[in-house]
Amino acid sequence: MIKEEKPDVVVLDWMLPSISGLEICRALRRQKETQNIGIIILTARGEESDRIRGLDSGADDYISKPFSPSELVARVGALLRRTQPLANSEVLKYADIEMDLGTYRARRGQRALELGPTEYRLLRHFLGNPQRVYTREQLLDSVWGTEISVEPRTVDVHIRRLRKVLNGPDEVDLIRTVRSAGYALEVPVD
Repeated sequence: MIKEEKPDVVVLDWMLPSISGLEICRALRRQKETQNIGIIILTARGEESDRIRGLDSGADDYISKPFSPSELVARVGALLRRTQPLANSEVLKYADIEMDLGTYRARRGQRALELGPTEYRLLRHFLGNPQRVYTREQLLDSVWGTEISVEPRTVDVHIRRLRKVLNGPDEVDLIRTVRSAGYALEVPVD
């Protein structure tokens, strides 16, 4: 489920029925596509040695039961601020692309980008986590929302439009198509 949805934060119990939460935590840290996901261990094991083992296994935070729901929400918020600093920034930047969230303006180098509303949201999504590959379904959920029924190929149309605006003469295409997977914003590697 984590590989399919790519969450920003995982709240993980240590004592699960078939596998240890610490084993899951270590496995997430070993895999490139999940190594940067925020992980909070939430468990009844509250001894200092248990907390140390949890943090040493790769968890970002550790909460012992019983806990306050408001404390959990606060810790998730703090973890998100640490792991996704771009999401809280007023200006998102990657390569020579810059997006000012306060003024809704975007530039590539010295050139202003004239983006439609969907292309703006799509670029903002990519700038929030560059180099990460998103499937069409993930982009539909994040950019269009889960309440709207849109065909997955709609993403391709808007990616084409975004490329047209982003890529001027003699500019390299920063949107990478990953066959059978999706799209990513990244500088091509020669």
